[in-house]
Amino acid sequence: MTGEKEEHSAYWYADTDDASNAAVLQALRSYRAAETAMRRRTQQSMEMGENELLVLRFLARANARGEDVTPAHLARYLGITSVSTTALFDRLAKSGHITRTPNPGDRRSVLIAASPKAEDEIRDTLAAMHGRMIDVVRPMTSADRASVIGFLRAMQEAVDEIDR
Repeated sequence: MTGEKEEHSAYWYADTDDASNAAVLQALRSYRAAETAMRRRTQQSMEMGENELLVLRFLARANARGEDVTPAHLARYLGITSVSTTALFDRLAKSGHITRTPNPGDRRSVLIAASPKAEDEIRDTLAAMHGRMIDVVRPMTSADRASVIGFLRAMQEAVDEIDR
């Protein structure tokens, strides 16, 4: 029975000669499932959809880099139409999660930013989880970190290649 279970858990992968290769990929799938569940819980607790959270995360990263964000930036990032983007921003503005200000560089456009309320809510919702994640990374050696980063970047490239 054990052999059947091991074979079943590795059947998606072409290289099943080495069970440890399949075990790495299975661990990655398990992590991805846990992360998906965490995102779903976050959406529920913040009463937002996936695109709303993606917008707030994008805005937080742009703010940290000191970059201005226009609706066109976010529409391209999300891969949605300008009409859908406007509706999304209307919901986020109504809930107090974003601000819109005139774009000083283009009077036909506005700049979008996460509100202090959004930043506080995200921090409150995700701080404990981010703390647990950094606790996992902190004891790793530099070589361990480099290995994990290399692996994850290579996996990202492998997955991106499928989509082309």
